[in-house]
Amino acid sequence: MREFARLYAELDGTTSTNRKLDALQHYFRTAPAVDAAWALYFLAGGKPRQAVPTKLLRADAVACAGIDEWLFDECYHAVGDLAETIALILPPPRQSSDIGLAVWMTERIAPLRGAAPEAIHAALSGFWNELDSRERFLLVKLIGGGFRVGVSKLLVTRALGIIAGIDSKVIAQRLMGWTDGTIRPTSARFEQLTRAQTEDEHAQRGGQPYPFFLAHPLQAEPATLGEVGAWQAEWKYDGIRAQLVRRDGQAWLWSRGEELITDRFPEISGIALPNGCVIDGEILIWRDDAPASFADLQTRIGRKTVSAKLLAEHPAVLVAYDLLEHEGADLRDMAQSARRALLEKVVAASGAPALKLAPVIQAESWNALAVIREESRSRGVEGMMLKAAEARYGVGRTKDVGTWWKWKIDPYTVDAVLIYAQSGHGRRASLYTDYTFAVWDVDAEGVRRLVPFTKAYSGLTDAEIAQVDAKIRKTTIEKFGPVRSVKPSMVFEIGFEGIARSSRHKAGVAVRFPRMLRIRDDKGIDDADTLATLKGMLA
Repeated sequence: MREFARLYAELDGTTSTNRKLDALQHYFRTAPAVDAAWALYFLAGGKPRQAVPTKLLRADAVACAGIDEWLFDECYHAVGDLAETIALILPPPRQSSDIGLAVWMTERIAPLRGAAPEAIHAALSGFWNELDSRERFLLVKLIGGGFRVGVSKLLVTRALGIIAGIDSKVIAQRLMGWTDGTIRPTSARFEQLTRAQTEDEHAQRGGQPYPFFLAHPLQAEPATLGEVGAWQAEWKYDGIRAQLVRRDGQAWLWSRGEELITDRFPEISGIALPNGCVIDGEILIWRDDAPASFADLQTRIGRKTVSAKLLAEHPAVLVAYDLLEHEGADLRDMAQSARRALLEKVVAASGAPALKLAPVIQAESWNALAVIREESRSRGVEGMMLKAAEARYGVGRTKDVGTWWKWKIDPYTVDAVLIYAQSGHGRRASLYTDYTFAVWDVDAEGVRRLVPFTKAYSGLTDAEIAQVDAKIRKTTIEKFGPVRSVKPSMVFEIGFEGIARSSRHKAGVAVRFPRMLRIRDDKGIDDADTLATLKGMLA
């Protein structure tokens, strides 16, 4: 635990890629394989399950620190992070511990899940007494299920590639599925991951997917890419990126987040494909020969078991746009155009209603393609994908084997009024950075009022955040714990990718991926948009 806590602090305390890479290499070279396996699980994006409810964590910390709850709350509001607050208020430990991360996860943290409060209190009291502040901070993150760390999976694979002496792309391939929470990290798995490279890596994968090839956002005009004929244009769907793997008479369906979702979409995992076949595509709810909204897909995402009614009301499909493996052969080094030709044959041969071929959009010029792109909203898509016809299938967001671009349409935008603010977390704990926005509506009695419709916390520069924070403090009306209600005085342009009806939200709508595009100092609050404007976007 001590060494992983030190690594976490080193990664969190620097923005230097080289320093993070050095820290990762040192840890993986010196840590026991069983501890390295668990560390890799978390660093690669695996999420710890919450073992102790937040309420119990708070209560135990207050009792061990011997302080009143109001004082803990004040500390928490000032610090902005539960784990950091607990680590700071507890008295110094009376002993130290050399217990490794794996033992902590399997023999100390796991038994807390579902235990009686008395047993949890006794265990935590002992833990606090053998961990220093840095280790306590990490422990609360692991116990509470809130572990996050500022390091990319790409950097982790680079570090492992260096210490193993093999290509990091091979590590990335072997790492696929590592964060599947149903399989425990072990020393054997870690040693297998870092073993010497073999001539036939492919034959050892079983149901393992390939690393996903990711697209870059297109900021320039597409004409700068060269001739339109050198690119394959497709619609950019708003669903779940997935790979359908068929090997040895079995099927596996993996999300881009490396979650095994085979049982959640039986109509897709049941598609009849030949052995040795892997398709890359997008999971969507499909009705009336068109994709439904992402809100409809959400009704299926969280269901580990699906009823016949749900399958009938929210039928899912896999829109296929790439073929990564065919007849057991890895196709990723083939050109995009060649993979596409094979994909068309595989989809046609399957005849499965749940497998649809992503159409290639034909246009004689970039201008003609731009005109077609204007149909995106009416088609329920986010814009277009542009894929170099000669591109191979890469690992992650790269340009070394050719490029994929996402040519998205401009977001929906409205001008909205800031009405609530909450302090941020971590380095932003002392600033008000999380905002609630409202638009105008008229009630049954004809009274105009502001109705909250979304929250946003991204899009502003540090200078703009400081400016808004100062104004929030001057215009505060009331305080509700960490939240302040403010006098309506600031207007922001809010952008979002999608909108859907929602019975759970007061405004009756929910927006997707909201962010602040700019502060509208040129507008007064009376000039903000209305709820009718938002609902008009539902069409």
